[in-house]
Amino acid sequence: MTTIQTTTRAQTAVSIVTEFFDVYRARDVVAMTELCTDNCDFDYIPFEVWAKQRVVRGAGKVRTNGRVIWSGLINAFPNLGNDVFHIDGNDDGDVVVACDITGTQQSAWGFISPKNQYFAEPHLFIMHVNEDGLIDSIRAYWDNAGVNRQLGHFEVD
Repeated sequence: MTTIQTTTRAQTAVSIVTEFFDVYRARDVVAMTELCTDNCDFDYIPFEVWAKQRVVRGAGKVRTNGRVIWSGLINAFPNLGNDVFHIDGNDDGDVVVACDITGTQQSAWGFISPKNQYFAEPHLFIMHVNEDGLIDSIRAYWDNAGVNRQLGHFEVD
């Protein structure tokens, strides 16, 4: 007797996003990027770093903004990790992830000087996996003030 197993699009999308967070936990930016389309949208809503002559925001594409932000985070937080609490998907390829992003700051991150402080901040990711099995959209939300507070960075305009 042959058993045929079927996989729904929701199961495939959840599996791909689970793999994304596994390689994220391994701090493998190349593998994270390879799970995304060449033109994958990237939007870290609260992300904003003010420099002397420009402001860097977390909106753009994975292969431009995403890779730079992920690499910078891993450089500043060599033990950057994620604790995934919930992943859910639907048959349209939409996947929602609730997790904590964690890490101990070892070098400067934007204007935040390193104080060897640990942070663990809840994050919500809304991602989309296309029919070819690649992530084509990443959007994330978190409380940036909570991260700054945990890192001992207090800024007043």
